Amino acid sequence: MLRKKADRQASTLSGGEQKQLEIARGLLLEPQLVLIDEPSIGLSPLMVQQTFDMLKQLRDRGVSVLLIEQNARSALEISDYGIVLELGRTRIVDKADRVLADPRIGQLFLGGAMEETAA
Repeated sequence: MLRKKADRQASTLSGGEQKQLEIARGLLLEPQLVLIDEPSIGLSPLMVQQTFDMLKQLRDRGVSVLLIEQNARSALEISDYGIVLELGRTRIVDKADRVLADPRIGQLFLGGAMEETAA
């Protein structure tokens, strides 16, 4: 993604490219775990897709990725497991495909608070 711009200074890159550069710099030490907070904020749809593709490649190479992301669908599509929080409380913990299919997701993301007895 950034190879074509390797001769440019970081300050001349777009916001999305700078975010990708931040991730790439963090990977130089070949970590076993990467923690990424809201990688899609402020990015164009194309840059969001490229960033999530990069995170999926990391996962496929055996790097554990802990991802905090409001774009739940994109995050869960590249995840093994998902945890859904509401107002700081854990509401759903399950395999990513089950979280995506959970009917409570619509309730959480369409404005309805979950009952105290849920999950």
